[in-house]
Amino acid sequence: MYALSSSLVRSPALRQGLQKVAASRQVSLKVVSVGSTNKDESYFEKNERLGREMSPHLTIYKPQLTSMLSIMHRGTGLALGMGVWGLGLGALIASQDISHYVTMVEGLQLSGATLTAIKFIIAYPVGYHSANGIRHLLWDTGRFLKIKEVYSTGYAMVAASFVLTAILALL
Repeated sequence: MYALSSSLVRSPALRQGLQKVAASRQVSLKVVSVGSTNKDESYFEKNERLGREMSPHLTIYKPQLTSMLSIMHRGTGLALGMGVWGLGLGALIASQDISHYVTMVEGLQLSGATLTAIKFIIAYPVGYHSANGIRHLLWDTGRFLKIKEVYSTGYAMVAASFVLTAILALL
């Protein structure tokens, strides 16, 4: 392969480099008969047969603030997306307009604290995702990227998300 590729290369320096690589490279091939491979063998069975251990993956790592905030950001984004889809499909399928459903909820005669708690739960993905989105926008400008700043902005973002959510829930 190197002989063919070096004959196609016009640059003497590159050709010389290819020759040095070819001289220092040791390649050995092992012939394996077709019968020694098992095509019905699963990935896990093959690794067990070869004595390969499964990587411990997430089970060996201690949860960190940064990873938990990232997972939560993805989760709130998913919740918001599902909420938008649910409201959109509900609006298409519903036989009544929104005032009918508001009257139904009012008919439940829930306490003010219960309504506020429900509103808080519904508003939390908005508050968290918005606050963390602003944090990410700040990162995009090159600010707050040192580890200490990442953690301090993480704690500040969590506090801001609760404040924002509380404001939304009390409306």
